[in-house]
Formats: sequence, C-alpha cells, structure tokens
Amino acid sequence: PNVAGNLGEAGRLIAQAVTKGARLVALPAFFGIMGVNELDKLKVQEPLGTGVIQKFLSDTARQHKIWLVGGSIPLSASTPDKVMNSCLVYDEHGERVARYDKIHLFNLELGNENYHEAKTIEAGNQVVVVDSPFGRIGIGICYDLRFPELFRAMKNLDIIVLPSAFTETTGKMHWEVLVRARAVENLAYVIAAAQGGYHVNGRETHGNSMVVDPWGRVLDRLPRGSGVVVAEINPAYQASLRASLPALSHRTLYNC
Repeated sequence: PNVAGNLGEAGRLIAQAVTKGARLVALPAFFGIMGVNELDKLKVQEPLGTGVIQKFLSDTARQHKIWLVGGSIPLSASTPDKVMNSCLVYDEHGERVARYDKIHLFNLELGNENYHEAKTIEAGNQVVVVDSPFGRIGIGICYDLRFPELFRAMKNLDIIVLPSAFTETTGKMHWEVLVRARAVENLAYVIAAAQGGYHVNGRETHGNSMVVDPWGRVLDRLPRGSGVVVAEINPAYQASLRASLPALSHRTLYNC
C-alpha cells in the first residue's frame, strides 16, 4: 500500500534491467499501489499529466533513455467514486506517447475469493497500438488476456505488452496457457509483467512474469517475487515465421 516504497523498488529493478541491456521496459499492473482495500487506489488517483507516479515514469524513462510501459496506475475517471486502470507509455525522452484504459473488468466469485473491479474501476473503450523503435506495440492489462478478439483488433501488431496481477487461483491454471496462446495466434512477442507473491491485503498473485516469442517459446521467466525478466526481440526472426506460416493473412470473418 506504500506508493513511495513501490516506486523505489520499481526504480531499482528498472535500473537492474537497464544494466542487462533493456531498452523497452514494462512494469506490472498497479505496480505503484495494490492497497489494503479496493478504496485505497481512489485516494492516490492522479489526473492525467500530473502526480508522483506519472512523474516517476517520465523521469525514469528519460534518465535511462528507455521506452517505459508503466504497468497500470489509477487515473481519475469521469465518476468521483471510481478510477481508470490505465497503462501509460513513455518514450526515451520521457514523453507520454500512449494511454490505454483497461477495457475488460475482472469479476470472480470462487470460494473465499471475490473480486468486482467494476465497483471501483471505470472501463475503457479504446484499443491502443503505438509505434515504437521496436515495432508496433499493442497494450492489454491483466484480465484483457482472456479476450483474444481484443488483440485481433490491433492492426499490424508486433509486440503485446500485458501488465498483470493475476490471482494465484486462476493464474496457476490459465496464465501461461493464455500468454503463449496470444503469442502464437498473433505471431507476436508477448511481454507479460506480473505481480507475484503474497500481499498485505491478503491477496496472492501468481507472478510467472515472462517474455514469449512469436512461436510460443518462453524466452525468460520469473516465477515469483521481485526481479527482472530480460529477452531479445528479433524482428527478422518474427518476419521469417510470418512468411513461413502466413496464418495472419488467412483470417476469415464469420457471420453466424
């Protein structure tokens, strides 16, 4: 629940990734605050363009001269009792170049676990893809992973970045399967940065952060806890796969 502490840890790990050669860095969902309860994120919400979390992201991207996908943060919504779950992307100059508001809101009622994001989060409605030096990046957040049509709507997609905080209950069965499926069906790299471990609010997140290549191969992963996952994106390899298996050009639209 401590924003300053979380930003300090994120800064340390970003610096670690940079020393390993990272030029595109992605953080998990709600990396700045998970909160003891669902209302805590409303207390630290930020208007777009100002706030300690956004300043941290901009300054860090500029300091390290990296592209930084800022996980997700609570931005002010159109209703006072809700926030947007938003992913902001910054270029190497610290300029914000993209914003994605999470479209699909998580809902789970399973045993003692109950999550209803719609109570405190306002859903977005725009698909977001941004051009970068590394290719066309499409952005989803956590539960969005379950909706392949979202990523199909992203035109000329090269990389999917998916900040997440999957629950352990769902993640242990579904996370890796879904991440690798999104990579294979889109012949795209997937950078899946996920919170992993036990949190002071009693929640357990699955973790298993990974980078997956367009063939579905896991290039690197971190099962649990704090750390970095680093892998190389190879556009020539991706192009060769798409030429060998031109499935994307074989798509057919169906009317049922």
